Amino acid sequence: MAKPETMMDEYVKRLATVLDVDPVYSDLIDIERMPRPRDRRLSIPEHDINMLDFLSLYGCELQFVVGEKNSILGRVMQPLNSLRYELRFIEVAQQCLVEIDSETLRTKLAQVIEIKKQYLPRVIWNATWGTDEIAQLVSLSSGLYDPEQSQYEISSYNQDIVYINKRIQQLLQGQYEKDLEYMGEIQQRWQYGSRAGQLQNSARLLISRLDDGTQILKQRIEHKPLCVQGKPNNQAKIMESMFFMVYIEKVQPYMSAVNSGADQLFQPLARLAQMQKEVMPPTFDTYYQQTLNLNNQENIWALYQQRIKEHTEAWQDLLEQCGLRPTPD
Repeated sequence: MAKPETMMDEYVKRLATVLDVDPVYSDLIDIERMPRPRDRRLSIPEHDINMLDFLSLYGCELQFVVGEKNSILGRVMQPLNSLRYELRFIEVAQQCLVEIDSETLRTKLAQVIEIKKQYLPRVIWNATWGTDEIAQLVSLSSGLYDPEQSQYEISSYNQDIVYINKRIQQLLQGQYEKDLEYMGEIQQRWQYGSRAGQLQNSARLLISRLDDGTQILKQRIEHKPLCVQGKPNNQAKIMESMFFMVYIEKVQPYMSAVNSGADQLFQPLARLAQMQKEVMPPTFDTYYQQTLNLNNQENIWALYQQRIKEHTEAWQDLLEQCGLRPTPD
């Protein structure tokens, strides 16, 4: 299969040539990039117990948990490891409560536990949308989507994101028991591909070039009918052949592949963002609205579907002038 950009440029050119219209290649539409780490990560206040209290916990496993956090490596934890730490702190601290004799210290530790639970949604946000791995998954720097190379990966990524959604929902509901090892493995896999970003790039290309093609079709429909009195001529037969051999057999399969890939990735990614909407930083909203809010009729995927609809209808209107409008099977 030809490269998508070559296929779509050639498609617009052939449409214009057959219809005796000058081709116009519009600039590709603008699309939002994932905000930088500092613009999408949330600040988490420190609420660990101080050193004097820490020393008084000798004999409680919490001292080891806090000690790891205070180590050099603990101070530069990646977002997912920070989530691991907070969950471990809550688990061990709850166990330690029954071991502490000091009522004052027990009360203080109980308060710390509640505060950590209160801020846990922010830590979860950072461990999903604040990671470098998800930024790589949606990066726009890796070109266009190639379904022949990526079909299996897309299916695998879909299952992975669905799994993460289930785990995040459990965490938000207070189910802290399961570890995050598999979630870490999933995020590691995201570093080796930018399939979501490639799908965005392809949608951007298709939106722009389909619109170019629609304008060519409409120009001929409105200003110089292809057929007189609905009777097909040689030019109409050429157009009908192009409709089936180029648009139906080449362009539509690629559009369908992008549709399928986008559904498999952006449906669960939208869910991952939506369930964390309460803590979503304002700096993330523009990206969310254009890319992840599937209820927004101005997002890139709604625009993509609209351009497909407009283009198909323009083809049907043109062929109908010649009595060649395709009928459903």
